[in-house]
Amino acid sequence: MDYDVLIIGSGPAGQHAAWQAARMGKRAAIVERKSRIGGAGLQTGTIPSKAMREMAYLLSRSGQGGMRQALAPDGRTRRGLLADAVRRKEAVIAQQESVILQRLLSSGVALIPGEASFVDAHTMQVVDAGGNARMISAGVIVLAAGSRPRRPPDVPFDKKTVLDSTSILNLRQLPDSLLVVGGGVIACEFVSIFAALGVQVSVVDSHAQLLAYLSEDVVGVLAESFLAMGVAFHMQERVREIRREPAGITTVLGSGKEIRTDVVLFAQGREPNSAGLQAERAGVKVEGGWIEVNRHFQTAVPHIYAVGDLIGRPALASTGMEQGRAAVLYAFGGEQHVMAENLPMAVYTIPEISYVGKTEKELKQDNIPCVVGRAYFRDSARGQIIGDAQGLLKLIVDARDEKLLGVHIVGEQASELIHIGQLVMNLGGSVRDLIANVFNYPTLAECYKLAALDCAQQLKHQPRLA
Repeated sequence: MDYDVLIIGSGPAGQHAAWQAARMGKRAAIVERKSRIGGAGLQTGTIPSKAMREMAYLLSRSGQGGMRQALAPDGRTRRGLLADAVRRKEAVIAQQESVILQRLLSSGVALIPGEASFVDAHTMQVVDAGGNARMISAGVIVLAAGSRPRRPPDVPFDKKTVLDSTSILNLRQLPDSLLVVGGGVIACEFVSIFAALGVQVSVVDSHAQLLAYLSEDVVGVLAESFLAMGVAFHMQERVREIRREPAGITTVLGSGKEIRTDVVLFAQGREPNSAGLQAERAGVKVEGGWIEVNRHFQTAVPHIYAVGDLIGRPALASTGMEQGRAAVLYAFGGEQHVMAENLPMAVYTIPEISYVGKTEKELKQDNIPCVVGRAYFRDSARGQIIGDAQGLLKLIVDARDEKLLGVHIVGEQASELIHIGQLVMNLGGSVRDLIANVFNYPTLAECYKLAALDCAQQLKHQPRLA
């Protein structure tokens, strides 16, 4: 065998699989079909969009929201800030790529450029950009090829005016108007970015609310923020047709309404990069493009593993990293890596949303009695200092044993704050643990205690439940 483990894809899942193999003294190699490493997480998804979001967020804090021609503090127009946002994004990508590359090389991981496909269960053919093919064999193969934006054939994508979540990152000129098709995580993040940069943004989504699976009051705060930035909503609508025309893009809705904008972003889901792998040749089961795995991330072929976006939800960089480590640990030591039961999720909108655990709706469906405690950021000294009046931290507590069942946050630093609640939940903690804890003052984390005290007050008046 050429290698102990061959990893297909250099995104977060592939990187962590390689590092774990190196730590175990295994000969590891990563095959990457793109010219730059890091996968969608670094090059076209997670990191670049968050870097642009940070620039937009800083602008939104300047108090100029909604004024499309307003001046930035140094006198430039808001339009000129797109170039700054793009430069910032590219600088972050380059720096992070250098860090990853150095870490892989110093760990002894081989990097092989080209596109890989199975020849048999232990052999893959890798074809480089020049069309040269080589055969590589390995005792263990980890598939971490990631995903790409869904691009329906009836949508006239052109990378200039009708865009997906990859091509929109390459815009060099800020449009006057943008229509976002979709109301999920990616759609809402780009709504935030462009609305904060002064673009007139409209949203079309088939659901009654954005991020339909989240708590209504949390999403309500986000929706209010969007409205304050001038975002127009067309909810419970579907797109019938998108037409490119000389004067812009016309989007026809199911109701017959027509919306004309400079640019359209189609952001409705992602698809796995599984087709080119020819995984069926190795006996790996693929359903609808997604690769089937067991709890150890093994496919139907025991020495072939799949991790990250290829296996479907939750399809997060954070979970993909852990899946990559877990697959390698099991492959070479039979060691079962125990992943935390409660996984944090974050939506990097303006304001941020982050959550862990159950929603009230889910607990009601499961007939679990609960109480809900709330703390608004304005109730804390830190919230008043930073001027976040709408931020909200919500705790959901089991009325029977006072265990923490869910934490939902919207507001500044939500993606950081969530880890306190996650840790309490994963350690089986209760609302009393939060009350007993001492938080720095002034901090937003103090909202945990305020919300916990709200829960405790309600629990006093709850009938004793078995």
